[in-house]
Amino acid sequence: MEMMLTPDELEGLANRFRALAEPTRLQILAAICNEERSVQEICDRTGLHQGNVSKHLRLMKDAGVVACRREGVWRYYRVIDTELLSLCVRHRQTSDQSQMQH
Repeated sequence: MEMMLTPDELEGLANRFRALAEPTRLQILAAICNEERSVQEICDRTGLHQGNVSKHLRLMKDAGVVACRREGVWRYYRVIDTELLSLCVRHRQTSDQSQMQH
């Protein structure tokens, strides 16, 4: 299967892969995969510090993985890259099946 991608398409694909290349980002994605959450809720669920979470959310927002809305002083994040979510779900299912076999 030959894949011909333009330089812009390659850059977009690389950005999506960069969003997955950090375990902390995957942990944050897992915390918001089913519903929108505030930064504080993400910190509570992951045990990560607010500054660290905010940094990673900003990177994922710039990559088009998550979106943010403001409500008063709170920021709420949700996953908008549904293909990325599907990939995470498939990986989880494969991992679960592998553990059941051992």
